[in-house]
Amino acid sequence: MLEPARTVSIFQKEPKHLDFLAGDVIFEIDRPGAVMYGVIEGTVDLIVRDKVVETIQAGDVFGEGVLVHPSKVRASTAIARTNCTLACLDEKRFLFAIQNTPMFAVEIMRSFSDRLRRLKQQV
Repeated sequence: MLEPARTVSIFQKEPKHLDFLAGDVIFEIDRPGAVMYGVIEGTVDLIVRDKVVETIQAGDVFGEGVLVHPSKVRASTAIARTNCTLACLDEKRFLFAIQNTPMFAVEIMRSFSDRLRRLKQQV
């Protein structure tokens, strides 16, 4: 099984990293999206209905739903909780990573499933 830090290591190979300051909006709920993110440094809050539903730490990923859901819209708002460095994968790179590293796909599914289970407990 891949560890979260190993999962995000796939993102570290991406040539372009994005820097956000604490409080910056990374993406907004119900808006179209085309990339998922890996947190290289810092933390990111995921917000639904003005409530922080999860804080994503360095080594984890978020925003993957937009790459697999037909609507291609965001299910939450992501705001940098701290200054952070993110790497992103578009659908083409995401599919390449899945094809070449099948355990990456398992870890993405596990992360997504864990997030849904935590959200269910909050409802």
